[in-house]
Amino acid sequence: MMTQKTLLLALGYLLTTTAHAQKNLYHKGWVDFNKNGRRDVYEDVTQPLEKRVDDLLARMTLDEKTCQMATLYGFGRVLKDEMPTPGWKNEVWKDGIANIDEELNGVRNTPKAASKYTYPFSQHAVGINNVQRWFVEETRLGIPVDFTNEGIHGLNHDRATPLPAPIGIGSSWDKALVRRAGETVGREAKALGYTNVYVPILDPARDPRWGRVVECYGEDPFLIAELGKQMVLGVQGQGVASTLKHFAVYSVPKGGRDGNARTDPHVAPRELHQMFLYPFRRVIQEAHPLGVMSSYNDWDGVPITGSHYFLTELLRQQYGFDGYVVSDSRAVEFISEKHHVAPDFLDGTRQAVEAGLNVWTNFYTPATYINNVRELVKTGRLAQATVDARVREVLRVKFRLGLFDQPYVPDPKQADKTVHTPADEAFALQANRESLVLLKNENARLPLQKSQLKNLLVVGPLADNPDPAISRYGPSNNPVTTVLKGLQAAAGPGLTVQYAKGCDVVCPGWPDTELVPTPLSAPEQQGIAEAVAKAQAADVIVAVLGEDDKTVGESLSRTSLDLPGRQQQLLEALHATGKPVVLVLINGQPLTINWAARQVPAILEAWFPGPSGGTAIAEALFGDYNPGGKLTMTFPKSTGQIEFNFPFKPASQADQPIGGDPNGGGKTATNGPLYPFGFGLSYTTFAYSSLQITPREAAPKAPIEIAVDVANTGPVKGDEVVQLYLRDKLSTVITYDSQLRGFERVSLAPGEKKTIHFTLRPDDLALLDRNMNWVVEPGEFEVLVGSSSTDIRAKQTFVSKAE
Repeated sequence: MMTQKTLLLALGYLLTTTAHAQKNLYHKGWVDFNKNGRRDVYEDVTQPLEKRVDDLLARMTLDEKTCQMATLYGFGRVLKDEMPTPGWKNEVWKDGIANIDEELNGVRNTPKAASKYTYPFSQHAVGINNVQRWFVEETRLGIPVDFTNEGIHGLNHDRATPLPAPIGIGSSWDKALVRRAGETVGREAKALGYTNVYVPILDPARDPRWGRVVECYGEDPFLIAELGKQMVLGVQGQGVASTLKHFAVYSVPKGGRDGNARTDPHVAPRELHQMFLYPFRRVIQEAHPLGVMSSYNDWDGVPITGSHYFLTELLRQQYGFDGYVVSDSRAVEFISEKHHVAPDFLDGTRQAVEAGLNVWTNFYTPATYINNVRELVKTGRLAQATVDARVREVLRVKFRLGLFDQPYVPDPKQADKTVHTPADEAFALQANRESLVLLKNENARLPLQKSQLKNLLVVGPLADNPDPAISRYGPSNNPVTTVLKGLQAAAGPGLTVQYAKGCDVVCPGWPDTELVPTPLSAPEQQGIAEAVAKAQAADVIVAVLGEDDKTVGESLSRTSLDLPGRQQQLLEALHATGKPVVLVLINGQPLTINWAARQVPAILEAWFPGPSGGTAIAEALFGDYNPGGKLTMTFPKSTGQIEFNFPFKPASQADQPIGGDPNGGGKTATNGPLYPFGFGLSYTTFAYSSLQITPREAAPKAPIEIAVDVANTGPVKGDEVVQLYLRDKLSTVITYDSQLRGFERVSLAPGEKKTIHFTLRPDDLALLDRNMNWVVEPGEFEVLVGSSSTDIRAKQTFVSKAE
């Protein structure tokens, strides 16, 4: 919230600079929202929050209350007018609205949303103020709007600061970096007039076939909780609400299917709490986000958005959430349309509101939903007290955001100075650097030595393709440095960089061609032949292969995780030339690159980078930056191994040798991961020593301190992600083989040593017992510290005593 001094300055600005002050609503230190000429309790910044909420709620009619229960999608989506018109007095929002989503943000690939109020940034702040002013001045009670927007790749606004995909941000394992990412998103949102950002996604991506893997931090709940917490603290530290998504069990639809499926997660109750709800519980309790988005899937036969257990018992009563719940688009409609547990939308509305939903969202006018609520109350099918409770939670957030103290952007011109600054661009580049994961570097093929090269060939359909760097959920219209452009800019004199596309990302008939292969067409043969011909004159080939935004993302899923289209044939043809090949992966999910893992000497995982990703990749290939990211998802060798992820129950992912124990042997040929969770190489080496645990016998609920020394034993500066895993040696229920319970990314110069500290708390040791109660059982625990989940460098045990 703003300080009293800032509030007075801002209101003074409005008084002196806008003709709207003639309405005499704006007074020194307060706004007369209900236009009655006196300072009422809800208008008084000095009054306690709950008294202000009570006062406002008591003044509201049913029509006004129900308008605070729905989203209005912004210009070019539902709103047809850039700015308020007299016709708005005939719309349902004449009595207010809970929030307006993506207002004037220039949403990507939506020409009808193009607006003169999107850019420059100051013009957007002016536009938002104009819309907000209509609701303050032209509705009876003047309740301000909560302006919402997406933000997982950076703020979803034209030319805001662009960040890598969340799967890349997760691969940084850098809590400070994620905190700054949240601060950047929140600061830019505040300057532009947005008051609520839909970020972070806290879904554990347990099935790599699922299309939205690219938008998640990874598969491990502890990692997601730690990074998600930092994102929320960063956003909300700027005075903007953070709304978590998608609550809950959203990320494992049956078979990893997306699109119309997105349902029927096969998740047991204990796994539900320990795996899929864990990040939400932790982030809600430790970072206190003001928003949660309810998902449109079900769990155990009940739609989440119609579940009192999820939206009230878990979220509010157990976790302590005190913000408001907004539905994912169509979640309420799906209660009847998809899940068939309501006869119609009207009854689905009743179920959702009674379950705990505050605000409905969809891509059409909110009038139908709002009228549903009104009808339900008038006919006695929905209690007025229930509506009051839902509206109260929305109003409380608006008060906490300071919207009733300062509803406007106080200085729109400031946005031009504070959004996407040179410092922000430098930070975005650093985020791209830290997202890189070195998967293979046989015989130190990387980094490439420019002085020893004359001709470098960049090949592949992702080499000069900007699309993966621009997300529907992030900024648009930023210039993109592709891998080709990055390498060309970094090459310097004496090194020629040539390009050949080779093939498209997918081929005609894909994905059916993954089921029934077809011969290469003449143009496809020619494209590969041209790349091979250019390769003959090259010293090194950089093949940039993977996926684009049409093969992975929301509403997309894959049945194969191989390189799509003809890319495998292209890679094999390049390798057959005998020239050294470096593979750069641009992709949104783990890929089953078994042939490349065996045959290609160097592989760099870049995920979906941001627009400056090509620069970061070039720096890594030429050795100007030493990649230090780690995988946050297990790479399987085959989709037949799925589910194959971390953490896992003991022996559930064990190898099956052909001989041996008749209960343990078998003839499974595909064992183990291609790359394990936490894996990532470096151009240098690291040594671990002096693991210490204090105390070795811990009293109940006492913290346990852990320290370990890590040294850079190689020739160049590098980053190591020190990972701490915990194993419960004996328990009353089956626990995971080991669980991530700490990590730190540390930068070390050659020969430098640092001591890394961790603290284990009771929650880190807890399990759900046979009665589904969270308890810390007495007994022995093993601490494992290392460079990945399988590369453990030191381990010791401690004992937790009984109470």
